[in-house]
Formats: sequence, C-alpha cells, structure tokens
Amino acid sequence: MKLKDSLITALLMAVGYVLHQVTPPIVAGMRPNFLLIMLFFSLFLNPKPKNALLAGFLGGIFAALSTTFPGGQIANIVDELITGQVVALLIRMTPSLNRQIAVPFITLVGTMLSGAIFLSVAMLVVGALPAAFSALYTMVVLPTAAINTVAALVLYNVAKTAFRAVIKS
Repeated sequence: MKLKDSLITALLMAVGYVLHQVTPPIVAGMRPNFLLIMLFFSLFLNPKPKNALLAGFLGGIFAALSTTFPGGQIANIVDELITGQVVALLIRMTPSLNRQIAVPFITLVGTMLSGAIFLSVAMLVVGALPAAFSALYTMVVLPTAAINTVAALVLYNVAKTAFRAVIKS
C-alpha cells in the first residue's frame, strides 16, 4: 500500500473522529456515526484488504477512545476491523454499481452490520447488555443506520462537488 493511500485513510479517520466528537444529537438523541461514514469513504477510495485493515484499526481505536458503552472499547475495535473487511469486500464485488446507489446502500448495510457486531461482542465481553439485544438494535442501531445513510449521501455529494471544483481550477 502506498504512503499516500495510508495518509488519506488516516486523514479521513481523523476527520471522522473530530466530527463524531462535535456533532450534537439530531433525531431523538441519535447522531450520525461519522467514524463509520469515514471508514466507508476510505474504503470507497481504496477497497483493498490492507486499507480496510488500517481504516478498521484506526476507526476501532478512535471509537474505543470515545465510547461510554459497557465493554465498548474491545467491541469497537473488533467491530470496526470486521466491518471494514466486509464493506471492502462488498465494494470490490460491486465495482460497476453507480456511487449514488452504492454509497447509501453500503452505508446502510455496513452500519447495520457494525451495530450487530458491536452489540454481540459487547455482550460477550461484559456478559449482559444494558437492555435486550433486540431493543438496542431497534432503538439505536436502526435509527443510526438511517441517519448515517442520509449523512453519507449528502457528504459524498458535497465532496464530489468540491473535488470537481478543485479539478477545474
């Protein structure tokens, strides 16, 4: 993997961490998970397994630093590493899919997968969740997936427009 690719991934993950820290709740206490969105963006730019490993590791470490969920430190690292590899595989399997379709679809599926992995690992680490798995999945993961999907599509189109403007000048 080239240094340039690693730096872009690290920069995107750092931006995701900062956005994750400063974004206030939007809908019923839920907010976009910008770490996850930037993980997906870094994989859209470079879906190779090595980049997925780097992005997943960085995302896991950053998420672990900011979590308050019981067992969340280990769960975040495991979750982001697995989610990164699965999402990178999805992207590699659908190279001809229009990005206006791929970005929201993969963000939705990736966020739902990430939430399931996170809750499962947290349950294994701690022994019990603060509420039933199905309740947490329904009340936290699914709304976050919906918010992430909209936020990712908006950010993708903003970035695409910005890159086009930079290239023209």
